Amino acid sequence: MALTLDEARALHAEVHVMDLHADTAKLMDKLGYDLAARHERPMPKAVNYIGHLDLPRMREGGMAGQFFSFWTTPYPERGCARAVEKQLDALDVAMEKHPSELAWTRTGADVRAAKAAGRLAALGGIEGGQALEGRLDTIEAFSRRGVRYLGLLHFSANAIGRPAKGRGSDASEGLTAFGRDVIRECERCGVIVDLAHINRRGFMEALELSTVPSMVSHTGVLRVHEHWRNIDDEQIRAVADRGGCIGIIFARKYLGSASIDAVVDHILHVIDVAGEDVPALGSDFDGFVVPPEGLEDIAAMPNLTVALSRRGVPVRTLEKILGGNVLRVLDAVPAWGKLQA
Repeated sequence: MALTLDEARALHAEVHVMDLHADTAKLMDKLGYDLAARHERPMPKAVNYIGHLDLPRMREGGMAGQFFSFWTTPYPERGCARAVEKQLDALDVAMEKHPSELAWTRTGADVRAAKAAGRLAALGGIEGGQALEGRLDTIEAFSRRGVRYLGLLHFSANAIGRPAKGRGSDASEGLTAFGRDVIRECERCGVIVDLAHINRRGFMEALELSTVPSMVSHTGVLRVHEHWRNIDDEQIRAVADRGGCIGIIFARKYLGSASIDAVVDHILHVIDVAGEDVPALGSDFDGFVVPPEGLEDIAAMPNLTVALSRRGVPVRTLEKILGGNVLRVLDAVPAWGKLQA
């Protein structure tokens, strides 16, 4: 029998619900967005595809942890490291102001401890290797600040490789020599490699080099909706074979539908191809996306749990999709402090 909305909310209170990708830190840095204030749901027009996430609505949605993704624009590499640092600074300020509400976390154990203490877990990831500015030493510097994943590419080519689409895209090119060094340095520094946005050849080459789990923080799947942004079954299996997880995006244009059931379709396809230990949530909230009906913001997360349950997903699998698979990857890739212990 499918869960009711109240039962879904009760489940969220028990398990660790985590989202792999939201761009809210950029709003905090550039617009002074107050993470602690409750904001109205965004209106679907022009530049109002932002404002999906804040602490009160995270509470309402039964969230345990949120990955804040730090992105840069314009895309030329010079100045990108500082742009990421400013977003990290904005999160630091929020945590200093609200220490009883928000905790900076790096490990699965940290996330579990934060929930036990009644605090929301904040984690960090970088969207686009242009943030490294062509230098390996920036990986350690970001890791020391708590960054847990590095998205190798975004919408433009950089010193690591080529994007799936955007400026400098080229399907025939894989990782550069520097890109291969980045994979190794990420492992040394406890930074998980994120394969969202990278072209297919670079995607597969990165996995061949990796000795620890990788992730795709926010994506759709090609067999459900044909789109350049979505990954194919071979890519899904390759991530699964190395113990990784795949966050399903909430953007309508990549899902192929405005219905919340489209998110379920993509998640179920990942399960069909690679098993229940692979799918996760990767909303891309505050990333100028239009989410499906019923998932208008982070507070609506229990609606997805209900939709999954209606399609026959049992509670033990729901726990994995909602955050268990992310925790497993965090547990499998030691963070910087743990590597030095």
